[in-house]
Amino acid sequence: MLLSVLLQAANTTDYSSIGIAFAIAITVIGAGLGISKIASSAMESMARQPEVAPDLRMSMIIAAAFIEGVALFAIVVSGFIL
Repeated sequence: MLLSVLLQAANTTDYSSIGIAFAIAITVIGAGLGISKIASSAMESMARQPEVAPDLRMSMIIAAAFIEGVALFAIVVSGFIL
């Protein structure tokens, strides 16, 4: 989707398409950074206290799902704006 928006923006002088493409890119980068931070912290905590691994794993999955949900919502809204 991002590539098609960028190609469309390159063929027209409509700068809103370029802005939407950047919004989608920033959203995806932010979601990736957030999920990597969650995973890093969870793995470090599991290494320190292996007995809490199941609880941490479930919390990590729930937090990652919330981040993915917000990122997907932002991408869908950007697509509707286009």
